[in-house]
Amino acid sequence: MPFFLLNTIMISIDKTIVSEEVIKKQFSCDLSKCFGECCVQGDSGAPLEEEEIGIIEDLLDDIMPYMTEAGIEVARLKGIFDYDQDGEYVTTLVDEKECAFVYFENNIALCAIEKAFLEGKIKYRKPISCHLYPIRITKYSGFEAVNYHQWDICDLALIKGKQEQIPLYKYLKEPLIRKYGKDWYRQLEEEVDSGRYDEVLKR
Repeated sequence: MPFFLLNTIMISIDKTIVSEEVIKKQFSCDLSKCFGECCVQGDSGAPLEEEEIGIIEDLLDDIMPYMTEAGIEVARLKGIFDYDQDGEYVTTLVDEKECAFVYFENNIALCAIEKAFLEGKIKYRKPISCHLYPIRITKYSGFEAVNYHQWDICDLALIKGKQEQIPLYKYLKEPLIRKYGKDWYRQLEEEVDSGRYDEVLKR
């Protein structure tokens, strides 16, 4: 169900509110050009759900073979999580730069957790915040806001997204289903396909 807030369309599905940018923005990561800078830059590590901390800690022995020596040292000395300026859980950093779980391949920052997953060593892919980026989830009392997070290091992904004509919500179909389920995603698709947002998508 759509509603308007300051001339911006918001889509309400179950206990979430999806911003119009999630359906309007066209996006496709271009690692060959951005080099995975989202895993290196920033003021803090990747946001973590509380339950993800225990999951990663339990899987750490299987993840470590894919981590850098610096990342392993940080995980051993400081643990796998820290707190950001708002007191929320985030992954620890190496020298206040890249996430402790980053490793580099051809100068591209990649995720050791995801590497272990892709190699079949673990069944947990990576923190949901990383899987969903550039969508960010903000929790409020009674609902969650599903928003697009604009960051200039992703400008090239916007260019590639326009070339491929792939909306953000379709590009992130897999992590959105992982987060909210197939029925939630089906409802989102039905809302977008209803025609109510055609003018929004054009402007």
